[in-house]
Amino acid sequence: MNDVELYHVLNRGVEKRDLFMDDQDRARFVHDLYEFNDEAPARNVPYHYQSNIMGLRNPIIGREKIVDIHGWCLMKNHYHLLVSERMEGGLTKFTRKINVGYANYFNGKYERSGTLFQGRTKKKHIDSDAYFLHILNYIHLNPLDLLKDAKDWRERRITNASDAMTHLQKYRWSSYLDYAGTKNFPSILTKTLFQGVFGDVEKATEKYLKSIELESVRPFLLE
Repeated sequence: MNDVELYHVLNRGVEKRDLFMDDQDRARFVHDLYEFNDEAPARNVPYHYQSNIMGLRNPIIGREKIVDIHGWCLMKNHYHLLVSERMEGGLTKFTRKINVGYANYFNGKYERSGTLFQGRTKKKHIDSDAYFLHILNYIHLNPLDLLKDAKDWRERRITNASDAMTHLQKYRWSSYLDYAGTKNFPSILTKTLFQGVFGDVEKATEKYLKSIELESVRPFLLE
Protein backbone atom coordinates (compact mmCIF):
# COMPACT_ATOMS: atom_id res chain seq x y z
CA MET A 1 0.00 0.00 0.00
CA ASN A 2 1.15 3.57 -0.62
CA ASP A 3 2.83 5.45 2.24
CA VAL A 4 0.17 8.20 2.17
CA GLU A 5 -2.08 8.13 5.28
CA LEU A 6 -5.49 8.10 3.62
CA TYR A 7 -8.87 8.64 5.30
CA HIS A 8 -12.45 8.07 4.16
CA VAL A 9 -14.50 10.95 5.57
CA LEU A 10 -18.30 10.92 5.81
CA ASN A 11 -21.02 13.04 7.35
CA ARG A 12 -24.81 13.10 7.02
CA GLY A 13 -27.57 15.58 7.64
CA VAL A 14 -28.98 15.53 11.17
CA GLU A 15 -31.83 12.98 11.38
CA LYS A 16 -30.80 12.05 7.80
CA ARG A 17 -32.22 15.32 6.49
CA ASP A 18 -31.18 16.54 3.03
CA LEU A 19 -28.02 18.64 2.92
CA PHE A 20 -28.35 19.70 -0.71
CA MET A 21 -31.69 21.01 -1.93
CA ASP A 22 -30.52 22.10 -5.38
CA ASP A 23 -27.45 22.52 -7.57
CA GLN A 24 -26.68 25.90 -6.02
CA ASP A 25 -26.18 24.13 -2.68
CA ARG A 26 -23.98 21.49 -4.29
CA ALA A 27 -21.94 24.18 -6.05
CA ARG A 28 -21.52 26.01 -2.75
CA PHE A 29 -20.19 22.88 -1.03
CA VAL A 30 -17.73 22.29 -3.90
CA HIS A 31 -16.64 25.92 -3.59
CA ASP A 32 -16.10 25.34 0.13
CA LEU A 33 -13.94 22.27 -0.57
CA TYR A 34 -11.65 24.64 -2.43
CA GLU A 35 -12.00 27.75 -0.27
CA PHE A 36 -11.44 26.05 3.10
CA ASN A 37 -8.48 23.95 2.01
CA ASP A 38 -6.08 26.63 3.13
CA GLU A 39 -4.10 27.21 6.30
CA ALA A 40 -5.35 30.79 6.38
CA PRO A 41 -8.61 31.45 8.27
CA ALA A 42 -11.77 30.95 6.23
CA ARG A 43 -13.32 34.01 4.68
CA ASN A 44 -16.77 34.95 5.92
CA VAL A 45 -18.63 34.32 2.65
CA PRO A 46 -22.32 35.36 2.86
CA TYR A 47 -24.95 32.71 2.21
CA HIS A 48 -26.29 34.61 -0.83
CA TYR A 49 -22.85 34.57 -2.49
CA GLN A 50 -23.09 32.92 -5.91
CA SER A 51 -20.21 30.47 -6.19
CA ASN A 52 -18.22 30.88 -9.40
CA ILE A 53 -17.70 27.22 -10.29
CA MET A 54 -15.65 28.05 -13.34
CA GLY A 55 -13.33 30.06 -11.11
CA LEU A 56 -12.24 26.87 -9.39
CA ARG A 57 -10.24 26.05 -12.50
CA ASN A 58 -7.88 28.93 -11.74
CA PRO A 59 -6.27 28.29 -8.33
CA ILE A 60 -5.16 31.28 -6.32
CA ILE A 61 -1.38 31.54 -6.16
CA GLY A 62 0.00 31.39 -2.63
CA ARG A 63 -2.52 29.02 -1.10
CA GLU A 64 -1.16 26.60 1.50
CA LYS A 65 -3.36 23.52 1.37
CA ILE A 66 -3.91 21.61 4.59
CA VAL A 67 -5.16 18.38 2.96
CA ASP A 68 -5.13 16.62 -0.39
CA ILE A 69 -8.54 15.53 -1.65
CA HIS A 70 -8.12 12.31 -3.62
CA GLY A 71 -11.82 11.66 -4.19
CA TRP A 72 -15.22 13.03 -3.28
CA CYS A 73 -18.95 12.59 -3.89
CA LEU A 74 -22.04 14.55 -2.86
CA MET A 75 -25.32 12.70 -2.33
CA LYS A 76 -28.59 14.28 -1.26
CA ASN A 77 -28.17 13.83 2.49
CA HIS A 78 -24.46 13.07 2.91
CA TYR A 79 -21.00 13.55 1.49
CA HIS A 80 -17.93 11.35 1.03
CA LEU A 81 -14.33 12.59 0.94
CA LEU A 82 -11.07 10.70 0.47
CA VAL A 83 -8.39 12.80 2.14
CA SER A 84 -4.76 12.81 3.28
CA GLU A 85 -3.16 15.44 5.51
CA ARG A 86 -0.52 17.89 4.33
CA MET A 87 0.05 19.23 7.84
CA GLU A 88 -0.49 17.81 11.32
CA GLY A 89 -4.11 18.25 12.36
CA GLY A 90 -5.07 19.23 8.82
CA LEU A 91 -7.92 16.75 8.52
CA THR A 92 -9.65 17.89 11.71
CA LYS A 93 -9.18 21.54 10.79
CA PHE A 94 -10.50 21.01 7.27
CA THR A 95 -13.62 19.08 8.25
CA ARG A 96 -14.45 21.60 10.95
CA LYS A 97 -14.16 24.49 8.48
CA ILE A 98 -16.25 22.62 5.90
CA ASN A 99 -19.04 21.65 8.30
CA VAL A 100 -19.30 25.02 10.04
CA GLY A 101 -18.98 27.02 6.82
CA TYR A 102 -21.56 25.03 4.90
CA ALA A 103 -23.97 24.93 7.86
CA ASN A 104 -23.79 28.72 8.14
CA TYR A 105 -24.58 29.02 4.43
CA PHE A 106 -27.44 26.48 4.57
CA ASN A 107 -29.04 27.91 7.69
CA GLY A 108 -28.85 31.42 6.29
CA LYS A 109 -30.34 30.47 2.94
CA TYR A 110 -33.18 28.39 4.36
CA GLU A 111 -33.82 30.52 7.45
CA ARG A 112 -33.20 27.74 9.92
CA SER A 113 -31.07 27.41 13.03
CA GLY A 114 -29.37 24.64 14.91
CA THR A 115 -27.24 21.66 14.00
CA LEU A 116 -27.14 20.63 10.36
CA PHE A 117 -24.83 17.61 10.50
CA GLN A 118 -25.33 14.33 12.32
CA GLY A 119 -22.75 14.39 15.06
CA ARG A 120 -18.99 14.23 14.55
CA THR A 121 -17.60 13.58 11.10
CA LYS A 122 -16.71 9.91 10.63
CA LYS A 123 -13.09 9.30 9.64
CA LYS A 124 -11.97 5.82 8.64
CA HIS A 125 -8.27 5.14 8.15
CA ILE A 126 -7.54 3.23 4.93
CA ASP A 127 -5.31 0.64 6.57
CA SER A 128 -5.09 -2.27 4.13
CA ASP A 129 -4.33 -2.89 0.45
CA ALA A 130 -7.79 -4.36 -0.11
CA TYR A 131 -9.48 -1.29 1.38
CA PHE A 132 -7.22 1.03 -0.62
CA LEU A 133 -8.04 -0.70 -3.92
CA HIS A 134 -11.78 -0.61 -3.16
CA ILE A 135 -12.40 2.83 -1.69
CA LEU A 136 -12.23 5.09 -4.78
CA ASN A 137 -14.68 2.83 -6.64
CA TYR A 138 -16.96 2.82 -3.61
CA ILE A 139 -17.06 6.63 -3.45
CA HIS A 140 -17.55 7.07 -7.20
CA LEU A 141 -20.30 4.43 -7.39
CA ASN A 142 -22.53 6.06 -4.74
CA PRO A 143 -24.60 7.89 -7.41
CA LEU A 144 -25.75 4.48 -8.67
CA ASP A 145 -28.13 4.56 -5.69
CA LEU A 146 -30.20 6.88 -7.92
CA LEU A 147 -30.33 4.43 -10.84
CA LYS A 148 -33.08 1.81 -10.54
CA ASP A 149 -31.23 -1.03 -12.29
CA ALA A 150 -28.00 -0.45 -10.37
CA LYS A 151 -29.11 0.56 -6.86
CA ASP A 152 -28.07 -2.86 -5.53
CA TRP A 153 -24.44 -2.40 -6.58
CA ARG A 154 -23.28 -2.80 -2.97
CA GLU A 155 -24.69 -6.33 -3.08
CA ARG A 156 -22.86 -6.77 -6.40
CA ARG A 157 -26.00 -6.76 -8.52
CA ILE A 158 -26.16 -4.58 -11.65
CA THR A 159 -28.46 -5.25 -14.61
CA ASN A 160 -26.60 -3.18 -17.19
CA ALA A 161 -23.00 -2.03 -16.72
CA SER A 162 -23.20 0.25 -19.77
CA ASP A 163 -26.18 2.15 -18.34
CA ALA A 164 -24.36 2.44 -15.01
CA MET A 165 -21.32 3.97 -16.75
CA THR A 166 -23.53 6.44 -18.61
CA HIS A 167 -25.14 7.48 -15.33
CA LEU A 168 -21.74 8.10 -13.71
CA GLN A 169 -20.64 10.15 -16.72
CA LYS A 170 -23.69 12.39 -16.34
CA TYR A 171 -23.37 12.87 -12.58
CA ARG A 172 -21.44 16.06 -11.98
CA TRP A 173 -21.15 16.02 -8.21
CA SER A 174 -18.21 13.70 -7.70
CA SER A 175 -14.54 13.41 -8.64
CA TYR A 176 -15.26 10.69 -11.21
CA LEU A 177 -15.48 13.03 -14.21
CA ASP A 178 -12.09 14.59 -13.49
CA TYR A 179 -10.54 11.13 -13.19
CA ALA A 180 -12.26 10.14 -16.45
CA GLY A 181 -10.68 13.04 -18.35
CA THR A 182 -13.54 15.55 -18.30
CA LYS A 183 -12.57 18.79 -16.58
CA ASN A 184 -15.21 19.33 -13.92
CA PHE A 185 -13.67 20.68 -10.69
CA PRO A 186 -9.96 19.87 -11.18
CA SER A 187 -8.65 22.49 -8.77
CA ILE A 188 -9.91 20.69 -5.66
CA LEU A 189 -8.59 17.25 -6.61
CA THR A 190 -5.24 15.45 -6.31
CA LYS A 191 -5.30 12.59 -8.83
CA THR A 192 -1.71 11.38 -8.89
CA LEU A 193 -2.03 8.74 -6.15
CA PHE A 194 -4.83 6.71 -7.73
CA GLN A 195 -3.77 7.34 -11.31
CA GLY A 196 -0.42 5.86 -10.33
CA VAL A 197 -2.19 2.72 -9.09
CA PHE A 198 -5.03 2.29 -11.60
CA GLY A 199 -3.70 4.17 -14.62
CA ASP A 200 -6.93 4.79 -16.53
CA VAL A 201 -9.54 5.14 -13.76
CA GLU A 202 -12.42 5.21 -16.24
CA LYS A 203 -11.43 1.85 -17.74
CA ALA A 204 -10.85 0.39 -14.28
CA THR A 205 -14.36 1.49 -13.24
CA GLU A 206 -15.92 0.02 -16.37
CA LYS A 207 -14.11 -3.28 -15.78
CA TYR A 208 -15.34 -3.32 -12.19
CA LEU A 209 -18.97 -2.71 -13.23
CA LYS A 210 -18.83 -5.36 -15.95
CA SER A 211 -17.53 -7.87 -13.43
CA ILE A 212 -20.55 -7.10 -11.20
CA GLU A 213 -22.92 -7.44 -14.17
CA LEU A 214 -21.43 -10.85 -15.01
CA GLU A 215 -21.63 -11.92 -11.38
CA SER A 216 -25.31 -10.92 -11.34
CA VAL A 217 -26.20 -13.22 -14.25
CA ARG A 218 -23.74 -16.03 -13.50
CA PRO A 219 -26.36 -18.18 -11.67
CA PHE A 220 -28.39 -18.26 -14.89
CA LEU A 221 -25.54 -19.26 -17.20
CA LEU A 222 -24.97 -22.82 -18.39
CA GLU A 223 -21.58 -24.13 -17.36
